[in-house]
Amino acid sequence: MNLHVEQALVDLKSGKPEEVERALETLQGIVYGFGMKVCGTPEDAEDTAQETLIRLARDLKEFPNARALAVWLYKVAKTQCLMSRRKSKYAPAQMLALDALMPKGSGTSAPLVKSWEITPEEITLKKELRSKLEDAILALPKPYRLVLILRDMEQLDTREVAEVMGISENTTKMRLHRARVFLRNTLAGYVQGSRCSKAEHHG
Repeated sequence: MNLHVEQALVDLKSGKPEEVERALETLQGIVYGFGMKVCGTPEDAEDTAQETLIRLARDLKEFPNARALAVWLYKVAKTQCLMSRRKSKYAPAQMLALDALMPKGSGTSAPLVKSWEITPEEITLKKELRSKLEDAILALPKPYRLVLILRDMEQLDTREVAEVMGISENTTKMRLHRARVFLRNTLAGYVQGSRCSKAEHHG
């Protein structure tokens, strides 16, 4: 569970104005970051954060623990983001099935691409690759994108992601698997292309 959410809950429960304000700022930052990953535009991320915080202030209730607060927070943010009025410049013109986004010849049950040889350090260092990763995430249909972001980036566990999404844990695992395969195939193809062009350049 996000340690920032745990601290925010402690601050909220203190009832002290300055601590409650700090908690709301922390939670707003978490929701804004989530909104940027899901919506893809600062305007929508800002709207999502503001609406979520307004609801939190209005419906402020006793959250038994940080897990309950996090699930509530992401559930409200997810709904707000799905209602976002603006479209990301990366968003497909129409909602495509994940199969339609898969590179040709790679089924959703395909094993991990063998040319996937990138270490986390390389991903951090390669700005172009990071940009490609962001584009690939934004190209995912929202139900898959949300599961991937909640599980792999926001660090929620499978049960929490299922709660936020209102789906079963099995469906959560299936969507997560397919989203990861799509990203790996997309990035592996890009890396392979980059290596080929470098080899031609040096050859």
